Amino acid sequence: MTQINAYLTFNGNCREAMDFYAACLGGEITFHTIGDSPLSDNMPEHMKQSILHATLIKDSLLIMASDMVTEEGLIKGNSVSLMLNCSSEEELKYSYEKLVEGGEATHPLENTFWGSVFGDLIDKFGNHWLLNYDKNSN
Repeated sequence: MTQINAYLTFNGNCREAMDFYAACLGGEITFHTIGDSPLSDNMPEHMKQSILHATLIKDSLLIMASDMVTEEGLIKGNSVSLMLNCSSEEELKYSYEKLVEGGEATHPLENTFWGSVFGDLIDKFGNHWLLNYDKNSN
């Protein structure tokens, strides 16, 4: 089965962001630092606590992330969104309320013409989230 997963890049605050997402969405996080990798010998001391690779897994939800930024630096844009399809309206409301803390509610939750409850937001890390619950899925 083909699936698409989000991979987020941060500039030194990957651990904070992934801990925040786990608090909002639940799941298990794993972190691999640069200092724990074979790259450690070639990196400056201040980068050894940076996150080389992180995963947040809850059921079929998988978010991956890293602090590994290219030489050009981190460029945030609006071309990537994280689509969260929730399994209940309660989960949708809870996730929206938690993710929007410190961020911006760009589209509050509302009933849609396509039979869902939908909303979107920008979280405190500048990432765009689309949240959806299909009321016809149960």
